[in-house]
Amino acid sequence: MIGQDIAYKFLKDNDIPFDYYEHPEAPTIEIAAQFYRGEGTTLCKNLFFRNHKGNRHYLVILNSRYQLDIHDLEHRLHQGKLSFASEQRMMKYLGVRPGSVSLFGLLNDQNHEVTLFLDKTLLDCEKVSFHPNDNRASLVISVADMLKTVKICGNSMEIFELY
Repeated sequence: MIGQDIAYKFLKDNDIPFDYYEHPEAPTIEIAAQFYRGEGTTLCKNLFFRNHKGNRHYLVILNSRYQLDIHDLEHRLHQGKLSFASEQRMMKYLGVRPGSVSLFGLLNDQNHEVTLFLDKTLLDCEKVSFHPNDNRASLVISVADMLKTVKICGNSMEIFELY
């Protein structure tokens, strides 16, 4: 299976069932949507930011159906000015390349330096989809298992209302 071994080992070790889909490289949500099969699953947009000082990092996961206004996000998260993190920071903190940012990147954040902000609307979904830290595949898990993953990873998490 395509993806980082750490993601599959985590899912197996924690008895988290998943559906697996291979597809052509999908580095953006617009491209990923072309391969979306529906089936009651919500596509998640995963964005990795840093603060203006570069000493705090944030993984923001939201429902892909909505557009993101970064200035509005800054106000809602109360974290100051945000900018997209560089490829080097992405690799250092999440262990992924651009286009493969995912919930499962938190598995590579052994020091729990990344704060997760989770879109409240995702809690009303049945299933969600994430790359297994490689944008040539997608994994579908339940929302309950998404929250279980976050809890086990141990990163700080805040649920926010964006829309």
